[in-house]
Amino acid sequence: MSAASSTILVVEDDNIVRMLIVDVLEELEFTVIEAADAAEALGMVNDESQLIQLMMTDVGLPDMDGKELAAKVRALRPGLPILFASGYAENIDAPADMHVIGKPFSIDQLRDKVKSIIG
Repeated sequence: MSAASSTILVVEDDNIVRMLIVDVLEELEFTVIEAADAAEALGMVNDESQLIQLMMTDVGLPDMDGKELAAKVRALRPGLPILFASGYAENIDAPADMHVIGKPFSIDQLRDKVKSIIG
């Protein structure tokens, strides 16, 4: 699957951080959809017309933490790859089938992590 045909859902409540992540992923030629909170993300995941290959989510969201969001997303789309982004990555107890990247991360680290997950 090429980057251009891969859609990533970015869930981040900090507008500036979300904008930077989206810009980087778009420069890497991924299609990106974005949500500012868990409720908005769940709406997008519920929309079966959205062909999402990866959800990248902040762990510390205001309305529901990223792990709770991931559990709800997996109930709707079993097997969807999940990438947690956190400034406290070493403290994240992510399930074995989910991934973690520590903030701050470089463009190269983000590219390599995403490509290792979705190819």
